[in-house]
Amino acid sequence: MTKNKHENSNKIYVLLLIFMGLISSVNISAQEYEYEIGGMTGISTYMGDANKNNPFMSPNFAMGVVLRYNRNFRWAYKANFVVGGVSGDTRKSGNVFPNGQNTSFSRTFYEVGGQIEYNFFHYSDKYQYLGTRRFSPYIFTGLGMTIGSGEETFMGMNLPLGIGLKYKWKDRLNLGFEFSFRKLFGDSFDVTKKTGGLSLDDPYKIESSFFKNKDWYLLTMFSVTWDFGVRSKSCVDSLY
Repeated sequence: MTKNKHENSNKIYVLLLIFMGLISSVNISAQEYEYEIGGMTGISTYMGDANKNNPFMSPNFAMGVVLRYNRNFRWAYKANFVVGGVSGDTRKSGNVFPNGQNTSFSRTFYEVGGQIEYNFFHYSDKYQYLGTRRFSPYIFTGLGMTIGSGEETFMGMNLPLGIGLKYKWKDRLNLGFEFSFRKLFGDSFDVTKKTGGLSLDDPYKIESSFFKNKDWYLLTMFSVTWDFGVRSKSCVDSLY
Protein backbone atom coordinates (compact mmCIF):
# COMPACT_ATOMS: atom_id res chain seq x y z
CA MET A 1 0.00 0.00 0.00
CA THR A 2 2.79 2.40 0.97
CA LYS A 3 4.64 1.56 -2.19
CA ASN A 4 1.57 2.28 -4.33
CA LYS A 5 1.05 5.61 -2.58
CA HIS A 6 4.69 6.50 -3.22
CA GLU A 7 4.40 5.59 -6.91
CA ASN A 8 1.19 7.61 -7.23
CA SER A 9 2.78 10.63 -5.60
CA ASN A 10 5.72 10.36 -8.03
CA LYS A 11 3.31 10.28 -10.97
CA ILE A 12 1.50 13.34 -9.66
CA TYR A 13 4.81 15.12 -9.21
CA VAL A 14 5.84 14.32 -12.80
CA LEU A 15 2.47 15.50 -14.10
CA LEU A 16 2.83 18.74 -12.16
CA LEU A 17 6.27 19.31 -13.65
CA ILE A 18 4.91 18.70 -17.16
CA PHE A 19 2.01 21.04 -16.50
CA MET A 20 4.31 23.76 -15.17
CA GLY A 21 6.54 23.35 -18.20
CA LEU A 22 3.58 23.77 -20.53
CA ILE A 23 2.43 26.87 -18.69
CA SER A 24 5.94 28.27 -18.83
CA SER A 25 6.18 27.68 -22.59
CA VAL A 26 2.82 29.39 -23.14
CA ASN A 27 4.02 32.43 -21.18
CA ILE A 28 7.21 32.57 -23.22
CA SER A 29 5.40 32.28 -26.54
CA ALA A 30 2.91 34.95 -25.47
CA GLN A 31 5.61 37.54 -24.92
CA GLU A 32 5.45 40.63 -27.06
CA TYR A 33 8.60 42.55 -28.01
CA GLU A 34 9.12 46.26 -28.50
CA TYR A 35 12.15 46.35 -30.80
CA GLU A 36 13.52 44.75 -33.98
CA ILE A 37 17.04 44.80 -35.37
CA GLY A 38 18.32 43.29 -38.59
CA GLY A 39 19.69 43.73 -42.07
CA MET A 40 18.35 44.48 -45.53
CA THR A 41 19.56 44.10 -49.07
CA GLY A 42 18.29 44.85 -52.55
CA ILE A 43 18.80 47.31 -55.38
CA SER A 44 19.09 51.08 -55.69
CA THR A 45 18.24 53.06 -58.82
CA TYR A 46 18.28 56.70 -59.88
CA MET A 47 15.80 59.08 -61.49
CA GLY A 48 16.69 62.56 -62.66
CA ASP A 49 17.89 64.39 -65.75
CA ALA A 50 19.62 61.22 -67.04
CA ASN A 51 16.55 59.03 -66.45
CA LYS A 52 13.09 60.56 -66.42
CA ASN A 53 10.80 57.55 -66.91
CA ASN A 54 12.20 54.14 -65.91
CA PRO A 55 12.42 53.61 -62.12
CA PHE A 56 14.44 50.40 -62.56
CA MET A 57 17.03 51.54 -65.11
CA SER A 58 20.69 50.76 -64.27
CA PRO A 59 20.14 48.94 -60.95
CA ASN A 60 22.96 48.85 -58.39
CA PHE A 61 23.47 46.79 -55.24
CA ALA A 62 22.32 48.23 -51.90
CA MET A 63 22.46 46.98 -48.32
CA GLY A 64 21.89 48.30 -44.84
CA VAL A 65 20.87 47.83 -41.23
CA VAL A 66 17.54 48.67 -39.62
CA LEU A 67 16.31 49.25 -36.07
CA ARG A 68 12.55 49.42 -35.42
CA TYR A 69 10.55 50.41 -32.34
CA ASN A 70 7.02 48.98 -32.41
CA ARG A 71 4.94 51.49 -30.49
CA ASN A 72 1.83 49.32 -30.91
CA PHE A 73 0.22 46.95 -33.43
CA ARG A 74 -0.37 49.81 -35.91
CA TRP A 75 2.51 52.28 -35.55
CA ALA A 76 6.28 51.80 -35.65
CA TYR A 77 9.34 54.05 -35.74
CA LYS A 78 12.34 52.97 -37.78
CA ALA A 79 15.98 54.07 -38.09
CA ASN A 80 18.20 52.86 -40.91
CA PHE A 81 21.64 53.11 -42.43
CA VAL A 82 21.97 52.24 -46.14
CA VAL A 83 24.90 52.02 -48.56
CA GLY A 84 24.11 51.77 -52.25
CA GLY A 85 25.10 52.79 -55.75
CA VAL A 86 23.49 54.86 -58.48
CA SER A 87 24.41 55.43 -62.11
CA GLY A 88 22.98 57.02 -65.22
CA ASP A 89 23.69 57.78 -68.87
CA THR A 90 21.97 60.58 -70.79
CA ARG A 91 22.22 58.55 -74.01
CA LYS A 92 19.65 56.16 -72.52
CA SER A 93 17.38 58.88 -71.16
CA GLY A 94 15.51 59.78 -74.35
CA ASN A 95 16.13 63.48 -73.63
CA VAL A 96 17.88 65.98 -75.90
CA PHE A 97 20.34 68.24 -74.11
CA PRO A 98 21.79 71.62 -75.15
CA ASN A 99 24.30 71.41 -78.03
CA GLY A 100 23.66 67.67 -78.31
CA GLN A 101 25.90 66.95 -75.33
CA ASN A 102 25.78 63.73 -73.31
CA THR A 103 27.32 62.47 -70.11
CA SER A 104 27.23 59.58 -67.67
CA PHE A 105 27.89 59.19 -63.96
CA SER A 106 28.26 56.60 -61.23
CA ARG A 107 28.57 57.04 -57.48
CA THR A 108 28.17 55.38 -54.09
CA PHE A 109 25.85 56.96 -51.55
CA TYR A 110 25.38 56.63 -47.81
CA GLU A 111 22.07 57.28 -46.13
CA VAL A 112 21.05 57.61 -42.50
CA GLY A 113 17.42 58.30 -41.73
CA GLY A 114 14.32 57.73 -39.70
CA GLN A 115 10.77 56.87 -40.70
CA ILE A 116 7.34 56.39 -39.20
CA GLU A 117 5.33 53.37 -40.39
CA TYR A 118 1.60 52.69 -40.37
CA ASN A 119 0.46 49.04 -40.54
CA PHE A 120 -2.87 48.44 -42.28
CA PHE A 121 -3.46 45.38 -40.04
CA HIS A 122 -2.73 44.82 -36.36
CA TYR A 123 0.69 43.20 -36.77
CA SER A 124 1.58 40.40 -34.33
CA ASP A 125 1.54 36.61 -34.05
CA LYS A 126 0.13 36.92 -30.52
CA TYR A 127 -3.22 38.02 -29.07
CA GLN A 128 -5.42 36.79 -31.90
CA TYR A 129 -8.45 37.80 -29.82
CA LEU A 130 -7.46 41.40 -30.63
CA GLY A 131 -7.65 40.67 -34.36
CA THR A 132 -3.89 40.57 -34.96
CA ARG A 133 -2.32 39.13 -38.13
CA ARG A 134 1.07 37.63 -38.89
CA PHE A 135 1.42 39.90 -41.94
CA SER A 136 0.57 43.47 -42.84
CA PRO A 137 1.12 45.91 -45.68
CA TYR A 138 2.32 49.32 -44.51
CA ILE A 139 3.19 52.81 -45.70
CA PHE A 140 5.94 55.07 -44.40
CA THR A 141 7.55 58.47 -44.61
CA GLY A 142 10.20 60.34 -42.68
CA LEU A 143 13.42 62.29 -43.17
CA GLY A 144 17.01 61.36 -43.91
CA MET A 145 20.47 62.56 -44.87
CA THR A 146 22.28 61.39 -48.01
CA ILE A 147 26.00 61.70 -48.77
CA GLY A 148 27.35 60.81 -52.21
CA SER A 149 30.97 60.01 -52.99
CA GLY A 150 32.91 61.24 -56.01
CA GLU A 151 35.16 64.05 -57.20
CA GLU A 152 32.17 66.31 -56.66
CA THR A 153 30.59 65.11 -53.42
CA PHE A 154 26.91 65.44 -52.59
CA MET A 155 25.28 66.10 -49.25
CA GLY A 156 21.60 66.78 -48.74
CA MET A 157 18.38 65.87 -47.00
CA ASN A 158 15.99 63.31 -48.43
CA LEU A 159 12.28 62.71 -48.02
CA PRO A 160 11.38 58.96 -48.12
CA LEU A 161 7.97 57.86 -49.38
CA GLY A 162 7.30 54.15 -49.54
CA ILE A 163 5.18 51.03 -49.16
CA GLY A 164 6.06 47.65 -47.73
CA LEU A 165 4.93 44.25 -46.53
CA LYS A 166 6.03 42.58 -43.28
CA TYR A 167 5.50 38.96 -42.24
CA LYS A 168 6.24 37.33 -38.90
CA TRP A 169 7.68 34.04 -40.12
CA LYS A 170 8.44 32.62 -36.68
CA ASP A 171 8.40 33.84 -33.11
CA ARG A 172 10.74 36.88 -33.00
CA LEU A 173 11.71 36.53 -36.70
CA ASN A 174 10.30 38.97 -39.28
CA LEU A 175 10.63 39.06 -43.06
CA GLY A 176 10.02 42.27 -44.97
CA PHE A 177 9.88 43.84 -48.41
CA GLU A 178 9.63 47.53 -49.20
CA PHE A 179 9.82 49.88 -52.15
CA SER A 180 10.49 53.57 -51.65
CA PHE A 181 11.33 56.83 -53.39
CA ARG A 182 13.89 59.15 -51.82
CA LYS A 183 13.24 62.71 -52.98
CA LEU A 184 16.38 64.81 -52.64
CA PHE A 185 16.55 68.49 -51.75
CA GLY A 186 19.07 69.26 -54.46
CA ASP A 187 19.84 68.78 -58.16
CA SER A 188 23.48 67.70 -58.07
CA PHE A 189 23.13 64.05 -57.03
CA ASP A 190 24.02 63.09 -60.62
CA VAL A 191 27.03 65.44 -60.79
CA THR A 192 30.23 63.59 -59.87
CA LYS A 193 32.85 65.62 -61.81
CA LYS A 194 33.91 69.18 -61.10
CA THR A 195 34.54 70.22 -64.71
CA GLY A 196 34.15 69.07 -68.27
CA GLY A 197 31.21 68.20 -70.51
CA LEU A 198 27.53 68.43 -69.78
CA SER A 199 26.56 69.21 -66.18
CA LEU A 200 23.33 67.64 -64.96
CA ASP A 201 22.97 70.32 -62.29
CA ASP A 202 20.16 72.24 -64.04
CA PRO A 203 21.31 71.45 -67.63
CA TYR A 204 18.48 73.50 -69.20
CA LYS A 205 19.16 76.55 -67.00
CA ILE A 206 15.63 76.56 -65.63
CA GLU A 207 15.07 78.12 -62.24
CA SER A 208 14.83 75.34 -59.70
CA SER A 209 11.99 74.56 -57.28
CA PHE A 210 11.07 71.69 -54.96
CA PHE A 211 9.03 69.94 -57.68
CA LYS A 212 11.34 70.70 -60.61
CA ASN A 213 14.98 69.90 -61.36
CA LYS A 214 15.35 67.64 -58.33
CA ASP A 215 16.93 64.20 -58.23
CA TRP A 216 15.52 61.02 -56.74
CA TYR A 217 16.82 57.58 -55.91
CA LEU A 218 14.78 54.46 -55.28
CA LEU A 219 15.30 51.50 -52.96
CA THR A 220 13.81 48.03 -53.45
CA MET A 221 14.80 46.10 -50.35
CA PHE A 222 14.26 42.76 -48.59
CA SER A 223 14.85 42.61 -44.83
CA VAL A 224 15.21 40.11 -41.98
CA THR A 225 14.79 41.38 -38.41
CA TRP A 226 14.90 39.84 -34.93
CA ASP A 227 12.62 40.91 -32.06
CA PHE A 228 14.06 41.87 -28.68
CA GLY A 229 13.11 43.86 -25.59
CA VAL A 230 10.19 42.11 -23.86
CA ARG A 231 7.20 44.40 -23.42
CA SER A 232 5.66 44.46 -19.94
CA LYS A 233 2.30 42.72 -19.65
CA SER A 234 0.71 45.93 -18.33
CA CYS A 235 1.34 47.52 -21.73
CA VAL A 236 -0.43 44.86 -23.82
CA ASP A 237 -3.81 46.61 -23.80
CA SER A 238 -2.18 49.80 -25.11
CA LEU A 239 -0.95 47.96 -28.22
CA TYR A 240 -4.34 47.87 -29.87
